[in-house]
Amino acid sequence: MTGVSLLAVGFGGTSAEAAPDAAPTEQQLGDYIAAGLKQAGPVAGVGTGSACTSGSGAGSGNGSGDCFGGSGSSSGLSGGYSSDTQGYGPAMTSWTAAFGYGLANPDAAPPETNDWNCKPSAEHPRPVVLVHGTWMNAYNGFAFMSKPITDAGFCTFTFNYGRSNIAQGGGLGSVLPGVMGTGYIQDSAKQLATFVDRVLAATGAPKVDIVAHSQGGPMAGWYTKFEGGGPKVQHMITYGATNHGTSLDGIGALGRAVNNFGIDVLGFVELFVGHAGIQQTIGSDFVNKLNAGGDTVPGIDYTVVGTRYDEVTNPYDLTFLKAGPGAHVDNILLQDGCEQDVSDHLTIMYSPRALSIALRALDPAKHPDLQCTFNPWVIGGGGSL
Repeated sequence: MTGVSLLAVGFGGTSAEAAPDAAPTEQQLGDYIAAGLKQAGPVAGVGTGSACTSGSGAGSGNGSGDCFGGSGSSSGLSGGYSSDTQGYGPAMTSWTAAFGYGLANPDAAPPETNDWNCKPSAEHPRPVVLVHGTWMNAYNGFAFMSKPITDAGFCTFTFNYGRSNIAQGGGLGSVLPGVMGTGYIQDSAKQLATFVDRVLAATGAPKVDIVAHSQGGPMAGWYTKFEGGGPKVQHMITYGATNHGTSLDGIGALGRAVNNFGIDVLGFVELFVGHAGIQQTIGSDFVNKLNAGGDTVPGIDYTVVGTRYDEVTNPYDLTFLKAGPGAHVDNILLQDGCEQDVSDHLTIMYSPRALSIALRALDPAKHPDLQCTFNPWVIGGGGSL
């Protein structure tokens, strides 16, 4: 849910020099929302989610799925599509520079990805699929991580998903050509399913590993649970994933509670952040269904990375998963053993430590050690552009 992070970066008052104030627990937020649900009843004119239709493959406009937008999901029509990248952008160490380049070059691929002639080796038998977050795209999501992962010997692939305009519910941010990941998350999961099948067909591999940021985490989770992806994924590595929703420093939880009393606050907010943004708030129908049967899928190994300074997936521990039967979960707080890495929701994807966590999860024998360097808010890249 990276779009709202841009607002937080521009207007937020939290400093990375000191740890944020103690956040309410997930249970406290859940109890608060539940109190509103108990009071809520049918209210004329208030939406409760709707069915939606969107593209299920690159450049396609077909397919359908339930949207589960939640109470107050009322803006825009359904729709959206995914697309392949075209050409390559430069490697970047700074999130700020990469984000700007991605806005101006929305279809660029991050370095050394999408070699459709790449064949996995016996040492690295699974291709890696990189999944960007809300208001991001394939390039600025992975302009730092893609080359080192490919250079480590992996076939690496990525694409742009959830491309929706204002009429399709993408929110005002979608007027910018590089803003993607705004359509209904269930539709984006169908687009991911199509892309993974293409990768498996091209490489001949039986499974993929997924590296995902923000919305990419729960979107990939929906894919593994409801779109047939479970048997096709071995490792799931996520950063700042909104796996259990987000309070947005309490704003999302408050909006959900107000909506439950019959005032369509979130529907108004959705006009700005898009369908996917509002689906990621605590207590949404999407979040509830995603986690109703447990956090994990049997047979998948999860590496879940959170940062104490995440202003979007907030409280940050909402990203962490509880292992169910047949699954393994490694929940990692980025600052454990490395307090100087103060990455926020966005710059975590430009953190050398975060990259080293991915490499260790993908190939622990060759990459057993974690890096520890200074990585600041907003800029990333060690503080330089």
